[in-house]
Amino acid sequence: MASWDGLRSKDSQRILILGATNRPFDLDDAVIRRLPRRIYVDLPDAENRLKILKIILARENLVSGFSFEQLVNDTDGYSGSDLKNLCIAAAYRPVQELIEEEKNKNARFDGVPGLRPLSLDDFICSKAKVGPSVAYDSGSMNELRKWNDQYGEGGSRRKLPFGF
Repeated sequence: MASWDGLRSKDSQRILILGATNRPFDLDDAVIRRLPRRIYVDLPDAENRLKILKIILARENLVSGFSFEQLVNDTDGYSGSDLKNLCIAAAYRPVQELIEEEKNKNARFDGVPGLRPLSLDDFICSKAKVGPSVAYDSGSMNELRKWNDQYGEGGSRRKLPFGF
């Protein structure tokens, strides 16, 4: 923090310091004072889960007519990281099926076999292994919201008048 004091740049240059934490209540007053913008990022809503899933699955082989809407509805409470982990788990299902099939045949792989496209069922089955990492109404989420109400963008700490 001492290195930030007096930090200078040329007129044509700008310095941006960006930090992220899931434990903002551990920040001391010096850090809070030097980072005037504090933006709380909540769990993604349905619209943003759809965007995240479309980005993650953009290059995946999906069954025709894949229901993104159903997947979005089934992943309420999932973070972006949870969605990524769910997609990875679902993508392994066709591979695991192929390995089991080859094991049962006592054959070895010669070349790259074709994998079936991912279906919604792959994601539903994978949800048993990959659930949301935090509950929306958990103690830690409530602590984050409380911290945001006090110190975040537009928080109550800003609203206090000067006491002269």
